[in-house]
Amino acid sequence: MSGANFERRHVVADASEFGRVAVMLGGDSSEREVSLDTGAAVLEALTVKGVDAHAWDPAEKSMAQFASAGFDRVWIALHGPGGEDGALQGALQWLDTPYTGSGVMASAIAMDKVRSKHLFRAADIPTPDYAVVRCQADASAAAERLGFPLIIKPSGQGSSVGMSKISERAELDAAVDMALQFGDTALLETCITGDEFTVAVLQGRTLPSIRIVTPRVFYDYRAKYESDRTEYICRGTASDAEEQRYADLAIAAFDELGCTGWGRVDFMTGADGQPLVLEVNTVPGMTSHSLVPMAAREAGIDFNQLCWRILETSFDASVVSDYAEVAANGT
Repeated sequence: MSGANFERRHVVADASEFGRVAVMLGGDSSEREVSLDTGAAVLEALTVKGVDAHAWDPAEKSMAQFASAGFDRVWIALHGPGGEDGALQGALQWLDTPYTGSGVMASAIAMDKVRSKHLFRAADIPTPDYAVVRCQADASAAAERLGFPLIIKPSGQGSSVGMSKISERAELDAAVDMALQFGDTALLETCITGDEFTVAVLQGRTLPSIRIVTPRVFYDYRAKYESDRTEYICRGTASDAEEQRYADLAIAAFDELGCTGWGRVDFMTGADGQPLVLEVNTVPGMTSHSLVPMAAREAGIDFNQLCWRILETSFDASVVSDYAEVAANGT
């Protein structure tokens, strides 16, 4: 069972239809190393499938060089600021070059954890209680209201960069200082003790849920990319009804931010069993430890096929535009 939105798959049968493809990888964000791993895996998969794909690292070559390099479309494997936040998407749209995944606005909003939370709350999508932190005084007042334990994270980073769990008042100042090293705004959030889930979205449909069990304090950078002790249970739910509940919430969160193509929605679920949406990732990792490939395998989609299908999403902007025009005309 899976949730679904209006997005339809643009099926590509022949690799030549993609043309010459740039796999954008690396970059200069704090997630460069993960992006290099993702890009290398994607490049190999596309090459095996017969796609004319080539690596392009924007930290080493400029967008002016890219504009004259003769690429037909881009598989975005850049994580973090500069690749996942709408900046690259805007540049590619200016160059009239199709790309994978969400557009400019959705990418920017999904990368901004504070604004994502505002939209979730406005749309009645369940999410942990939170506060916006720009200084120590903000954090102290919010901690008084929310109580401990808390999670703090930079508003505009991914892969748990700059994230801390705060168990008591004595830990607050140092955690705030670390989070604000990555920008002028951080998100302070009630720490939910319970199960962590994630649900991938591919071409308008959800893939099987994954429940994450880590021996670490939370599913941080090391648990995601370095630890072999993290356990993944896929399918993560105990019943079809529970699976559908997560799928529906994942699609609701994905749609509320305007996301398209592919991505991943992360949840925490407390003792009451209510799934709470944490965030939407518009360019999830595609490394050996990554979650979207794991969910795809459970759905019968191997890694090479998954990379192909994500590349198909570079055609989807016209599909969404056509749908919006039909809806506006009431036909």
